[in-house]
Amino acid sequence: MGQNRLTPRDFRFPMSETSPQANKPANQGFLPNLAFNIVIPVLVMSYTSSEDYLGPAWSIVAALSFPLGYGLWDLKQSGKVNGFSILGIVSVLLTGGISLLKLPAEYIAIKEATIPAIIGIAVLVTQMTDKPLVKLLILNDQIINWPHLNDVLDKQGKQAVFGEKVKHCSYIVASSFFLSSALNYILAKVILVSEPGTTAYTEELGRMTALSYPVIVVPSMIMLVGALWYLFSQIGKITGEDIESFINQ
Repeated sequence: MGQNRLTPRDFRFPMSETSPQANKPANQGFLPNLAFNIVIPVLVMSYTSSEDYLGPAWSIVAALSFPLGYGLWDLKQSGKVNGFSILGIVSVLLTGGISLLKLPAEYIAIKEATIPAIIGIAVLVTQMTDKPLVKLLILNDQIINWPHLNDVLDKQGKQAVFGEKVKHCSYIVASSFFLSSALNYILAKVILVSEPGTTAYTEELGRMTALSYPVIVVPSMIMLVGALWYLFSQIGKITGEDIESFINQ
């Protein structure tokens, strides 16, 4: 009821309701994301960076064309501008620019740390608005049956209490991005030790990309899952009902 009522639209990803993407299971995009953003770039930078093949510069261009192309395709498929897609494309372009200009590896480390830090700050800043970013990240109507949840919260007068739990959840989510920022910086500093523009540097860039998944993504995902678990447990405590009654099957 009123302006504090949480609606499914508040928690929807930025896409049209009639778009086929709206009904597409999230896990269908996992393998293409992994292939175009991690596996293919790593293989290209690791095995084509010698002068006998593409060389250091062109292997970087070829490797980064895959995540860039996939990002632009995904942007077109979604039908709307998505801030995360834009950040991903900007990140790829910065990596390519810094590498091709042979700037010190410190610039890559700073760039790697800045992107997740920006998202973490955005999570905290938007928490003060009527559409917190945490809703976009882990809460949507593909997971939560919002009409039923809102009805229960309204009847029990618990909308404000639940809003506080969402705020606490946002701190956990922001922390996951700050952790990713720190790990990104450390990984880049440890791996990128060769002279920019060399075959060794390009291979290190590929190694850094390969290690980013287990070293950065896995810990961050654990924290995001923890945030989701926290919110689910709070829904059960606040409403007194089994959480399964609020989950879309």
